[in-house]
Amino acid sequence: MLKFEQLKSDNDLKEVIKAAFDADLAVSGSWGYTQEFATIIESSELPLKQLEHMLASMRTYIEMNMTLPEAERFGSINLNELSREQTRVGNLMYDKVTYEITAMKEETYTAFINEYKEGLGSEGFNITEHFNQRKKATITRNEDYWFEVHQTL
Repeated sequence: MLKFEQLKSDNDLKEVIKAAFDADLAVSGSWGYTQEFATIIESSELPLKQLEHMLASMRTYIEMNMTLPEAERFGSINLNELSREQTRVGNLMYDKVTYEITAMKEETYTAFINEYKEGLGSEGFNITEHFNQRKKATITRNEDYWFEVHQTL
């Protein structure tokens, strides 16, 4: 199984998200690898589950694409929630969300997209085989994301 390097929390999380994704989010803390280093959600106009998914997607995209050399980058990155647990510690509420992450090498994904665009509608193009090959090229990993949720949400 492929391992991806955990992101360091040397910088202000809010500023990193602003610089990388041009998003202004009321968050602080860390990247949510453990309860101790949870992403703190201070407030949100978005539904909580939607914001958590967005933050998990951002972390995953940085891990699997933005911080890797071009030839090692992944594309077609998708997250699907598998489970969620809520834990209270004193006055703090935590969501532990497990996501199934699927992706494929960016170069491979680009080749599949081009093949699809060129082949669709042509006589020799086997769409079933095309999607079978895409499925074989896809990696899957499960990751936990910890969020500290402020009481106002």
